[in-house]
Amino acid sequence: MSKNAIVIGAGFSGLSAASHLAAAGVKVTVFEMHEQAGGRARTWSQDGFCFDMGPSWYWMPDLFERYFSHFGYDVKDLYELKRLDPSYRVVWPEGDHSDVPAGVDALRAFFEAHEPGAGRKLDEFLSQTKYIYEAAYEDYLFRPSLSFFEFVDPRLVGELFKLRMLRSMHRYARGFFKNERLARLVEWPVLFLGASARETSAMYSLMSYADMALGTWYPPGGMHRIIEAMVKVAEELGVEFRLGEAVEEIIVENGRAVGVKTHEGTQRADAVLASADYHFVETKLLAPEHRQYDETYWESRTMSPSSLLYYLGVEGDLGELPHHTLFFDEDLDTHMDAVYDQARWPEAPLFYACAPSVTDPTVAPEGCSNLFLLIPLAAGLRDDDGKREKLFDMVMDRLERHTGRPLRERLLVKRSYAMRDFEADYGAFKGNAYGMANTLRQTGPLKPTLRSNKVRGLYYAGQLTVPGPGMPPSLVSGELSAKVLIDDLWRTT
Repeated sequence: MSKNAIVIGAGFSGLSAASHLAAAGVKVTVFEMHEQAGGRARTWSQDGFCFDMGPSWYWMPDLFERYFSHFGYDVKDLYELKRLDPSYRVVWPEGDHSDVPAGVDALRAFFEAHEPGAGRKLDEFLSQTKYIYEAAYEDYLFRPSLSFFEFVDPRLVGELFKLRMLRSMHRYARGFFKNERLARLVEWPVLFLGASARETSAMYSLMSYADMALGTWYPPGGMHRIIEAMVKVAEELGVEFRLGEAVEEIIVENGRAVGVKTHEGTQRADAVLASADYHFVETKLLAPEHRQYDETYWESRTMSPSSLLYYLGVEGDLGELPHHTLFFDEDLDTHMDAVYDQARWPEAPLFYACAPSVTDPTVAPEGCSNLFLLIPLAAGLRDDDGKREKLFDMVMDRLERHTGRPLRERLLVKRSYAMRDFEADYGAFKGNAYGMANTLRQTGPLKPTLRSNKVRGLYYAGQLTVPGPGMPPSLVSGELSAKVLIDDLWRTT
């Protein structure tokens, strides 16, 4: 007998889950509240400018290759990729900057120029982090984390001790490099996991390996090209998409999820997989008796930061600004403390500038530039239009000083996006942008589970469950949840 499943949400994890389910012979219907697939990776266009609304870094290309190859596709047949060189720029407190080159050979020379012997230390660092990356890629990343027993593995524990992975990323980086800038360069990628290097295990140095060894890439046409490719694969597998149709309730009968209700009516299924915000699903789509986690639980979680985003269309060029620029020109530790303080807006924020039109002229009209700014803020911070504008002027002062261009007087398009927008568009808990921070107390089985322990036939995927935030982890999350659902369906047949 054929089985059918409903997937709620068409972001990375939902699209991944839908395709894995369909490839296993399950009839899949995806309900997405927006008129466009992608979730946080949607696009927004105005006056000839096309903006990626969320993700802008393409790391871990091997995980995307792995995903598409599972369905018989090669990435190069779906979208183009360009490796960025420099990978990115870092602006320092002294006002100067470093353009971080692509490729290990160039990086080795770069490190050696800043600290004698650092080239050799970089090789040692990459050797250790490669081991962790490959171990995660081949095994641990793909465990569903339904039980602590999945991780009772003497080999893993032994290797973690041997490589000193149980200390913080901050200490681990400084065990290799005395030069503070070099230490900052190898530790900063863990910020993608939602916590500072002081609070993140060196186990996540695998992110630094992904950055330095595997490179930073960009798909011409924008990050939404990945979503378009995923939708194409899903549709060819038979997945049905119901865009612009929000799920209003998950129907539970006799302790089992049997379908969903939308404004169009009711659709029944053998299982429901929710890739929307976990907290939103539990509190808005389920009756109280079917919820696994109460508000005390959620309030006790360490959330990744939210963000204040600006989508800017600029007349003219941006000077010598590269595709990615990290403004670490204020104190990083002070700012990281501020992005977990729900009571105050930061006084000296760090920020990130993405200028995709430098690489891809199709995202802006001829003679214009596409500029995306991101300022990390605390999830749960009270949104305020006046504070948004104050921070905008603050970071634009620094950006204009760096580029030598009067950008504000040449703005053609300007849109801000922050906590209340994340809440309205995604039901994001506390307006978070990235989910739950990957601290040691919120890793693996300590995250919200991807299989409901209250409702049979109900599953979860996305950045609030395993393995965590980010595009590649979301691909994995959808795969893990789909596999558990499939195993359960076939076991009960």
